[in-house]
Amino acid sequence: MALIFDKSYPPPGTAPGTLSTDDKANGGVQRIQVSPCIRGHWSATSTVTIEDVPPTAAADDFHWIDVQGTPSVAQLHRLGERLGLHPLAMEDVLNTGQRPKADDYDTTLTMILGLPLKDDDGALHIHQISLFLGKGFVLSITSNGHDPFPEVRRRLQGRHGRHITEPDDLLYALIDAAVDHAYPVLDAIGERVDALEEAILDNPGMETLHALHGLKRELIVLRRHLWPTREVINQLLRDHADVFTSDTLLWMRDVYDHTVQVMDLVESYRDMIASLLDVYLSSMSNRLNESIRRLTVIATIFMPLTFIVGVYGMNFEHPNSPFAMPELGWYWGYPMVWLVIIGIAGFMIWRFKRMRWF
Repeated sequence: MALIFDKSYPPPGTAPGTLSTDDKANGGVQRIQVSPCIRGHWSATSTVTIEDVPPTAAADDFHWIDVQGTPSVAQLHRLGERLGLHPLAMEDVLNTGQRPKADDYDTTLTMILGLPLKDDDGALHIHQISLFLGKGFVLSITSNGHDPFPEVRRRLQGRHGRHITEPDDLLYALIDAAVDHAYPVLDAIGERVDALEEAILDNPGMETLHALHGLKRELIVLRRHLWPTREVINQLLRDHADVFTSDTLLWMRDVYDHTVQVMDLVESYRDMIASLLDVYLSSMSNRLNESIRRLTVIATIFMPLTFIVGVYGMNFEHPNSPFAMPELGWYWGYPMVWLVIIGIAGFMIWRFKRMRWF
């Protein structure tokens, strides 16, 4: 069985800020894209290596550096040296599966968020997104190599939505995109909940029960990441408001509203799953009761019949004994027993139907 919470840890006793991980497991950087914003205008995005990442920018300029894939220790060391990242922040990048949080390291604001995605088999995975806002740059690192920001790239050119011209605008757009990735996942869960509700009412089985437990497991994972995300956004609005302009703060409040909506959906689906589990157990109990009642009816019908054939199966016959069974010598004895048996069975069936036992 797969682990519910995917989290990597440093070896016990490791000093804080030590960068150590299994480089073969994370796969290293798959692609680095740099988008420069020069005096409010975005230049073409280019794919670069770690050595080509721009370390600083002019006073009015900044770069968006998007790293897809978890860097190796050596790659992250070089990236941290060029951008001045704090060792604790770099440690959080390598040790994926972190709880969403926001930390302020001197001149760099660091955020850890969860990115919920479904794979080709429909399994839920929470990938880590690390965001850094520093002097002259915005850095985003996605752990699985997925590109969650294609819509943000289109917005850079001003063709869709609110135009992005400042670092805090870009940080808001990246946070908003990460939070909104929960909506399609929850929509898919809602469709599965509806399908399971119909299956439980029609013909519940063990597959239905397994599906219910799978959904419950996914909602637990989602809640573990989405609940602290709401607190992180609230923390940004409360403790780091100076990072954002007054205009961007309004849009950040909209992101907070999205986190509230997402959590409402998660809690609603959790309640629905709990209700469906109760309905499933009640349905299975009713089916068991119906089966037992039918078996009871059949057994009850055959009880007097078994008694009759058991009595006449004793065959006690003696010509001079007053206790012999005279019916054994009757000419119409056999058909009479059958008439009695059929009459008793018919009467009991009629009576049970009147009582609506079956």
